Amino acid sequence: MSETIEKVKCLIIGSGPAGYTAAIYAARANMSPVLYQGAQPGGQLTTTNEVENFPGYPEGITGPEMMIQLQKQAERFEADVRDGWITKVDFSGDVHKVWVNDTKEIHCDTVIISTGASAKYLGLESEQKYLKLGGGVSACAVCDGFFYRNQEVVIVGAGDSACEEAHYLSKLCKKVTMLVRRDEFRASKIMAERVKNTPNIEILFNTETEEVLGDGQVVTGVKVFNNQTDEKHEIPATGFFVAIGHKPNTDIFKDYLDLDETGYIINVPGTSKTNVEGVFVSGDAADHVYRQAITAAGTGCMAALDAERWLAAKDTTFEVNTSIYN
Repeated sequence: MSETIEKVKCLIIGSGPAGYTAAIYAARANMSPVLYQGAQPGGQLTTTNEVENFPGYPEGITGPEMMIQLQKQAERFEADVRDGWITKVDFSGDVHKVWVNDTKEIHCDTVIISTGASAKYLGLESEQKYLKLGGGVSACAVCDGFFYRNQEVVIVGAGDSACEEAHYLSKLCKKVTMLVRRDEFRASKIMAERVKNTPNIEILFNTETEEVLGDGQVVTGVKVFNNQTDEKHEIPATGFFVAIGHKPNTDIFKDYLDLDETGYIINVPGTSKTNVEGVFVSGDAADHVYRQAITAAGTGCMAALDAERWLAAKDTTFEVNTSIYN
């Protein structure tokens, strides 16, 4: 354990649109933010080849390039962006304590959590191959559906989110084949009926994925099997969407913060505040509804503003920098 304890006015845990936006606002407010990027610097967006729905990029931009630009913007205002990730926290006292890589101890006046959530995948070798290649595997229809206009795609899932994404894809794609592992949906009746009544959605019950097929660069189809009859067949497709849920990266906070049943941090409605004074949350660690880069960035802004106001209320020597609102 480190013998020297660092003291920080504002610590941001995690990068991505939420963390970097929080760092930009916090730095401009003279909060001297320190940001630890986490195990995946830049967050989920670094796995996205093309981002075309973030305002300000008329020609689009790649996810990794956008994250590099956001990091540079934060550093321009002297945000301290560091490698490493937070492995333990203690929010039980007036001082918020965190540990970096199980060694370095930091005491923080305020903490902004931007750890995000990780999409769940099937874990197939072929699925991961084309996910890494950016060649047709996705966990976000809203993000990537546009690239499959007038094409045939496959989506895996049985819950409300899967039905929502299948219906969204049906408005863009020629055909959507939906793979449901059981003999019924887990989704609400209204959502299930919606996809059942959509002409270009074909639903295959008791069906699982054996392999994502491709030419070495992009997806060309999906090999599936019926888990009741073991019958196998191939489905031509250029896109393979996985909608089996997300896991928020919040495990280290569960002893101190209020989480919902799936692990998302519960914030005070309309704010970024958590149940612990001086600890704020932004991005997908709390958002299980929208999960978009633009909404994450917005809550990063909220968290920095909330943290600044909280500091000003606690410390009369800390003045709110009104210029950051301009």
